Amino acid sequence: MIRVLVIDDEAHVRRLYDDLLTREGFEVISMACPHKALDIIRTQTPDIIVLDIELEGDSGLKMIEKYKAECPDLPIILNSAYSTYMSDFKTWMAEAYIVKSSDIQPLVEKIRELTGQRRKYEQNRK
Repeated sequence: MIRVLVIDDEAHVRRLYDDLLTREGFEVISMACPHKALDIIRTQTPDIIVLDIELEGDSGLKMIEKYKAECPDLPIILNSAYSTYMSDFKTWMAEAYIVKSSDIQPLVEKIRELTGQRRKYEQNRK
């Protein structure tokens, strides 16, 4: 089962993603604190991160550097309500950028695409 780590400071977004992504067959770990996510990356080894950019007290763009330093091969999808961030060069560290929407199908498809690529990459490395 694909393990998705969702980092978003809005409780209603986390609940929505928990529910909808679980229905799609993913195992979901969600949290508001981007710093605690480092512990999850180290201990529970998610297959992918869905990361909000505008987090209370911190920026997802700052945290992405820390996540990549901890696990360079871990795919990250930036997920924001603001399409203006797409032109920020810091977003280039992520594998994808998806604007938040009530239709999560593009997010689901990107999760499947990126985790499939990661699994193939890991199999080829062995």
